[in-house]
Amino acid sequence: MNVDQSSKKSVPRRQVLKLGGLAAGSALTPYFWSSARAQEQSKNDRPIAGAIGMGGRAGGINRQAREFCDFAAVCDVDRNRAQGALGLTGGKGKAYTDYRELLERPDIDAVTIATPDHWHAKIAIEAMRAGKDVYCEKPLTLTIDEGKQICRVVKATGRVLQVGTQQRSEWGLYFLKALALIRNGRLGKIHRVTLPMHVAPTGGPFNTSPPPAHLDWERWLGQAPLVEYTPKRCHGKFRWWYEYAGGQLTDWGAHDIDIAHWGLGMDDTGPTTIDAKGTLPNIPNGYNTASDYHITCACPGDVELIIHSTDDGESVGVMFEGDKGRIFVNRAGVRGKPVEQLADDPLPEDALVKVYGGRQPGNHMRNFFECARDRVQPISDVFSHHRAVTTCHLANISLRLGRKLQWDPVKEQIVGDEEANRWLSRTPRAGYEIEA
Repeated sequence: MNVDQSSKKSVPRRQVLKLGGLAAGSALTPYFWSSARAQEQSKNDRPIAGAIGMGGRAGGINRQAREFCDFAAVCDVDRNRAQGALGLTGGKGKAYTDYRELLERPDIDAVTIATPDHWHAKIAIEAMRAGKDVYCEKPLTLTIDEGKQICRVVKATGRVLQVGTQQRSEWGLYFLKALALIRNGRLGKIHRVTLPMHVAPTGGPFNTSPPPAHLDWERWLGQAPLVEYTPKRCHGKFRWWYEYAGGQLTDWGAHDIDIAHWGLGMDDTGPTTIDAKGTLPNIPNGYNTASDYHITCACPGDVELIIHSTDDGESVGVMFEGDKGRIFVNRAGVRGKPVEQLADDPLPEDALVKVYGGRQPGNHMRNFFECARDRVQPISDVFSHHRAVTTCHLANISLRLGRKLQWDPVKEQIVGDEEANRWLSRTPRAGYEIEA
């Protein structure tokens, strides 16, 4: 439905969205061009958002989001956290402990999700089906099959979903510069990518106790098995438990493996073999994700991808090696001979913009709201992220089974290994299934 300029002045954006529909390709009234423009616009011109999951990364991403939207609601299964986050709404919003109530609100256009990993896919899928655009922290999924499902829902609903892999947008644009060097042929043909990543903590056995009165522990567990409350299982420590996450391989790997995939042009494919070795703690009621690991993957184009743990934090990053040279990139910078050669042979002026899909890079949240306005895929889209986090999940499956896997990236199945294919999904606890 078209809305003329005069009616745009008098009809609030809420009504324009309702009149225009929520299907893919619907025209949306522009509401954001820059941070300065966002400050100038009236409330009715800015999207209304809800925040789900108020711990950990929530503070950072939601402060950034406030440049471009107005928050009307917050939600957390920890009542204290939910109430404590009402300042995000200017004290005028509502705090929920059940995200479904927030999603029922027709005034909310978009949501941010910063829950523990095992809740990401279910909430994101239900949010999109409720007509909301979604910014979700990484990793987007707990399993490979969740990734397949969330990709289908994005296509079916036409919603915009940005994953919080901020290295694609920020951190000094170092990763974009590395990608620009690769795309402009400065490394030649890539033959190896090496990713040193952090060693994961170990610990346990941990004591159990009654959950605090302000925390809905049963709902925090969600699809995961029902167990006694253990403080070390939640609020920042969940990622070291396989029931809720995947350890460093999905936590940090969701960032650096994503950059490796991006650099190798693997946004719609994956490795063909995965051979993982490492140490899995065997401590009752203790951290159970890999503490150290070494993974070798064969990738299309005869490229070797190596992921290994290291105690040297300064060496964490991504090393691309080609027949013309190599570069190392992390959040501190990008270096190597091809970088030094830029002094005499600079990249084209628009090199970074081209890598960034034709938009101005520099702010991951801005990219989300721009793409929501324009109804196009964001820089960290669900499809490329699904492929990158699939490699993370496959590494964990190989490591836990103790054997090499053959992966078919077209069928998205493990070849000739029925037991391993059963690990592509997990049976959720009754009442917490993701509807097909």
